[in-house]
Formats: sequence, structure tokens, C-alpha cells
Amino acid sequence: MKNQRSFSIVALLLILFSSSVFAQLQTNFYRKSCPNVETIVRNAVRQKFQQTFVTAPATLRLFFHDCFVRGCDASILLASPSEKDHPDDKSLAGDGFDTVAKAKQAVDRDPNCRNKVSCADILALATRDVVVLTGGPNYPVELGRRDGRLSTVASVQHSLPQPSFKLDQLNTMFARHGLSQTDMIALSGAHTIGFAHCGKFSKRIYNFSPKRPIDPTLNFRYALQLRQMCPIRVDPRIAINMDPTSPNTFDNAYFKNLQKGMGLFTSDQVLFSDQRSRSTVNSFASNEATFRQAFISAITKLGRVGVKTGNAGEIRRDCSRAN
Repeated sequence: MKNQRSFSIVALLLILFSSSVFAQLQTNFYRKSCPNVETIVRNAVRQKFQQTFVTAPATLRLFFHDCFVRGCDASILLASPSEKDHPDDKSLAGDGFDTVAKAKQAVDRDPNCRNKVSCADILALATRDVVVLTGGPNYPVELGRRDGRLSTVASVQHSLPQPSFKLDQLNTMFARHGLSQTDMIALSGAHTIGFAHCGKFSKRIYNFSPKRPIDPTLNFRYALQLRQMCPIRVDPRIAINMDPTSPNTFDNAYFKNLQKGMGLFTSDQVLFSDQRSRSTVNSFASNEATFRQAFISAITKLGRVGVKTGNAGEIRRDCSRAN
């Protein structure tokens, strides 16, 4: 009872804090200083996306990794030694970083906008734009974040969800940032355009347990396909699509795959195999509009996590270096 009470107090404080932050973030934050910022960023992101599809999953994942460590302050973008040197961030694709850099250059080419728009806001806008470019929902992006000056390898430790996580571990980590179980499941749906390196799930298809080499929650035929794509001594740089049915489209296929035992990570499949979250997966699988609305709500809440506003932080001139 005592633990429940203390958890409720923490949750209440998180809600109050995020409410005060929300009041400082505004969708029209740059209406006077850089009124065309959304168009400029959108055009830069579209140009990068036309060069490589990886732009989309890379940017989306970059935003998530940034917000879960020190909040949404673009600290993930700072040059080494920094967060991106941690093993959990080493697999972040360079195209995500390049997308933000290209968009920042485009914004700063406008004399009205130069050094007025934060890298953190550019990453938030670019994230929305790649979701839209892959067929996902359009949504208003709250702006007004400032860039952090600090980025350390140590700060990433125990801050990001792992592929082996079970439901309680996922819920605990997301609750730390004021995100509910429904938010967590909706954000996991972004794996519909994701990709993963073979080493992140090889245990599930080769040595799950002494008696069962293949994880029993994994669709057996899918497991055999994964073995073909990821042989035992595969190049660790080889990556495969997390959504085998429509990997280039932001849709609800991820949840339909979970119903068939085709979640790539343990942390994906557990959303269906655990009774406590199954009904949400079924709801998102049967109604794409429900998923899209839940995703908009969740990613908007994610964008408020630990933001710096007002006089905190800075507006970086170069996203990879503090001023």
C-alpha cells in the first residue's frame, strides 16, 4: 500500500510537471521568428527521404532515443564522446543524424530563421514528417524546446528499453516519463517501419532454452525464415525489417503480425502474449484509426519529456556541438 501511494505521488508530480512544460510548448512558437520553419524542414526531410527510405525509421528512432535520455533536448546529436557512443545507441543509423543536419542547414539559410530554431525542435518536426511520408498520421508538433549542452555515455545506461524486456519492465520504464501502457504499445507500433540487426533477436531463434532452441511465442515458420536471413555467423551489420508484411508503410500491420506470433523482439511479442496488454494490441490490429489516434497522443506526450524551455539550454548553431 505504501509503495502504491508513493508511486501515485510520483505519477502525479510527473503529470503536474508535464502540464507546466506543455504550457511553455506551442505549435506556433516560431510564428514571428521563423514562420516558414515547418515548410523548410518538411522540404529538407522529403529530399533526404527520396534519397533513402532509411531516413524514416532512423529519424523516428533517433527522436525516441533522444527523449528517453535527458529529455527531448537533442543531446543525442552532440559529437563524441557522447550518448551516441553507448552500445544502445551505436546502432542508430547515420541517416537520422544527417536528416536533422540537412534540415538545420536549410532553416539557417533563411536569414529570418538563422540561429533561432533549436535542433531539438527540428528533430521533433522531422519525426512527424517521416511518419507522414511513410503513410502515417499527420499531427501538430508542439515547439519551443531548447538544446541541451550535456551528453554522456553513462546517462544512457538503463535508460532505453531492451529487446528482451517483458511487460512490467516496459511499463516501468515508460511510466518514468509519464507514459501509460497504451502510450507504450502505440509507440511500439513505430516498429512497423523499423529494422533490427540479427544479434538483437538471435537468441529467440537459436538458443532460447536448452530444450527449446526457438522461442515458443514465435511463429515457427517465421522463425525458420529469420534463420535463413540471419545465419549463425552472419555479418553483425546485417539488418532485417521488423514488419515482414509492409515494411515501408506506417500502418497497423505490426499489431496484426503480433497476433500471428511474428513480433521480432521479445519486447514486441510480449505485448500480445501477456493478457494485460493483448486487448490493446487487438484493438489497434482491428482498427487502424484507433492506432493512429493513440500514436498521435503518445508521440505528443513523448515530445514533452524533460524538455528545456525559456532560458534553459541554448539554440545550437551546429547540432553536433554545444555553442
